Amino acid sequence: MMKLQFGPVLMAFMMLLVGLSGCIFEEEGTSSGELFAVFSFSSSNENIRVGDTVSFDASSSTPADGSLTYRWDFDGDLSVDKTGKTAEWSYDSVGIKTVILTISDGFGSSEQIRNLTIVDATAVAPIAEITQYNDAEDCEDNEIDESTKIVVWMCHYDKSQTDRDVSETTTISLDASNSDAGDPNEYIPDYDWDLDLNVDADNDGDAENDIDLSGVSVNWNDVEPGEYEIKLNIVNSQGLVDSDTINVYVSYAAKWSDFEMAGNTSANSDPNSELDFDVTISYDLNTGQTHRNTIRKVVAELTYPQQDDDQVGCDAPSATHCRAKLDIYAYNEDDDEAANTANTGLDQRDNGENCDEANDCVHLVMSSYIFGDAENDNTYGDGDWTFKIRNDKQQDLQVESFVIRLVYV
Repeated sequence: MMKLQFGPVLMAFMMLLVGLSGCIFEEEGTSSGELFAVFSFSSSNENIRVGDTVSFDASSSTPADGSLTYRWDFDGDLSVDKTGKTAEWSYDSVGIKTVILTISDGFGSSEQIRNLTIVDATAVAPIAEITQYNDAEDCEDNEIDESTKIVVWMCHYDKSQTDRDVSETTTISLDASNSDAGDPNEYIPDYDWDLDLNVDADNDGDAENDIDLSGVSVNWNDVEPGEYEIKLNIVNSQGLVDSDTINVYVSYAAKWSDFEMAGNTSANSDPNSELDFDVTISYDLNTGQTHRNTIRKVVAELTYPQQDDDQVGCDAPSATHCRAKLDIYAYNEDDDEAANTANTGLDQRDNGENCDEANDCVHLVMSSYIFGDAENDNTYGDGDWTFKIRNDKQQDLQVESFVIRLVYV
């Protein structure tokens, strides 16, 4: 492709303009905003081969107010090859090519420099593969059948009453050892993992090539409950690349056992008549983007004896006034009440599948839509939520167990 070059006459004219710029051509003003040059590129092949057409796009440069001009140098020789917000180019030789984008608003300029590897048309590309795995069972001993995702359950069934926060994290093992270099004479020196495909951490215009972890087998630490999409990028010894993505689902279950709720009377200020349990819930459903982090449902289960052992005068079967009653309430981070079990009748509390005949059981199930945009009707937003157990009876009541499940898969 021909380069844009100035002829001798035009060059002389331009030099004259430069000489006069301090007199009649100087523009007064300032830059329209902070200049930041950034571009992305793509071709029909992930590996750019000799003769491939490569499309370049500087639309993410700022400010995006129409004030910018764009100059492209596709081979690093400091001359202008193309202009415009988008451009196309092809290479006729292999090697590492330096691409320079320069933007200007007439008062200032900014540039981004990136290197492209151009490979021979016959070169064999590697094959990236993330090893899939899942826990054999969830926290309720239900078998997990999965073949395309990484599915992990965090089970904390011995929580103490001094720890009523869902704050634990886990470690996800990531393995790329099944990847192939593509050619038996080649090897893979670089295994790079991008753990958030929505964030362009290195500001190179590509949100899916950040290097958060490196290595054929790595541990991803401090992972919170949630839904993630991650990407493996590999490069073989010939400079060819390939990638693989996988969804990671981390669900959570916590259980508190054998504790007492204080009675609730006008004279009783004991805070234990109402207990708070704090959880963080994610709902990030971005249509058209690669990353989602959306909870599927939240389940709270409360099990307690129908009658407290130490209550006096409650031996007769007709003593229904002695029937215990505890309830679950759910509040979003703005302290709006989203749901409760208060209207679940006593006759509906003793027939749960796993409910002992001497106990009552109440369940609060909240589907994902409840945690959507809080500006919409009947939705309350995600973030920091509080689940409360409330004792409206005057007597102290025993709790056999309280369970919270955050289900992301």
